[in-house]
Amino acid sequence: MNKQLETLTNWLHKEDIDVLFINSPENVYYVSNFHTDPHERLMGVFVFKEAEPLFILPGMEVNQLKDAGWQYEIIGYADHENPWDKIQAAFASRNQTDAKKVSFEEEVLTYSRASAFLNLFAGAEVISAEAQLNGMRVVKDDSEIAIIKRAAEMADYGVQVGVDALQEGITEMEVLAKIEYELKKKGIREMSFSTMVLFGEKGGDPHGNPGDRQLQPGDMVLFDLGVVLDGYCSDITRTVAYQSVTDKQKEIYETVLKAEMAALEASKPGTRIGDLDTTARNIITDAGYGDYFPHRLGHGLGINVHEFPSMSHLNDGVLQEGMVYTIEPGIYLPNIGGVRIEDDVLVTKDGCEALTKFPKELQIIE
Repeated sequence: MNKQLETLTNWLHKEDIDVLFINSPENVYYVSNFHTDPHERLMGVFVFKEAEPLFILPGMEVNQLKDAGWQYEIIGYADHENPWDKIQAAFASRNQTDAKKVSFEEEVLTYSRASAFLNLFAGAEVISAEAQLNGMRVVKDDSEIAIIKRAAEMADYGVQVGVDALQEGITEMEVLAKIEYELKKKGIREMSFSTMVLFGEKGGDPHGNPGDRQLQPGDMVLFDLGVVLDGYCSDITRTVAYQSVTDKQKEIYETVLKAEMAALEASKPGTRIGDLDTTARNIITDAGYGDYFPHRLGHGLGINVHEFPSMSHLNDGVLQEGMVYTIEPGIYLPNIGGVRIEDDVLVTKDGCEALTKFPKELQIIE
């Protein structure tokens, strides 16, 4: 039994929970090393207090699950079959139909599937699994960190491709296409979110949509991208200037960079998470741009590109060695433009390491 399943089994014993159902593809991957998108079909792992784990998935995926190293019982089903009938039969054969306390991902499992799961038992008490799973995933082990570092390197490369593609008249979508094409040539099959390339005033929208806007001299260019590598995500944002920069643009850039560097400096074990957001936000507010920094400082990073913890000023949790998250302050002026600088950050024994290494000093691309 791998350490994730062993930890969960121990948790079930401690909390006297009879069975846990893990349904989200991300947590399924975390406990099984198997990642797939089942679309609308049911897929999940059942972990028992007093029995070996059980995996339910579409029959067409069974061979891939075995190749991923799953060594326990597998239930595969065809599209014309009701998987819950097979689950009920498997539970009966294991004498697991009298559970008094059960657990699942309450924020993930749909109402219909939660109802089907609970119908296997009579009046069982439900315990949410989110806190336990988030607590396990928030501190990365050495193998996870090694993968995320490689994913960060690929994100750095993607920004460099984008910068190298800049020329007057090129469109946002043309630059985006070059980035993703070159990353695919490096073996990257999937981006961790929709790649963002925004020119000029388009950068004034924190989550703007790339389109046919053409690059012109004097534009700020915002790149926000990440890759999925061996199941783990990266996420980087860099902003550069094309051919020239105004005093206002430079002021905004230097303010964001100062805020980002201050948050990095404060990142170390024992620091209250919310204080990182406050540190960066105070710098931007003192510069007169507080109303133009509308989002939290960052988010946890790992199997999901946005995962626990939220790097919000409201978060009273503390940083721990092995945590990975983003720091990404920004200033966005509607109809004018914006600047965001984002790094993937690993908490180390005495401080932190920025895993994304692309230069952060203001670059003017000729």
